[in-house]
Amino acid sequence: MHLAELNIGRLIAPTDDPRVAEFMDNLDRINGLGKRMPGFVWMMEGSGEPGTGNTEAKIDGDPQFVANLTVWADFPSLRTYVFDTLHARFMNRRAEWFERMTDQHFVMWPVPVGHEPTLSEALARLEDFKRDGDTPAAFGWTWARANLGETSPDGAPDIA
Repeated sequence: MHLAELNIGRLIAPTDDPRVAEFMDNLDRINGLGKRMPGFVWMMEGSGEPGTGNTEAKIDGDPQFVANLTVWADFPSLRTYVFDTLHARFMNRRAEWFERMTDQHFVMWPVPVGHEPTLSEALARLEDFKRDGDTPAAFGWTWARANLGETSPDGAPDIA
């Protein structure tokens, strides 16, 4: 099994607004870093236009509601990218570019090797997590740190 993650946010302004320009100008850089990380498997992408990332994938038709959906070989690979690379500096500045989310907006879940989840599948997992809390089928950082920090002896993530 691999590990999928969905992170959603709502920009404070449209993607062409100067208030989010620094974020938009660095999307390719941060996404490119992720794609080069050990353990990276797949990323949902938009049109491929430079500097747009996946900002075309709207949620509920809202042009400022954007999603990041990726698949990783295992939890330690995702954790390293999120917290131990340049990504962390941008993540720590998210309040400059994104509205404060009052609802759960991040979820992880196991996927079969080779599976590329759809945005609707990911949003359904997020709803599962909101409704049921942490389960092996949909979980957050605390559950993952407690249950997925290590891999099984065969090298596969201990997800299921």
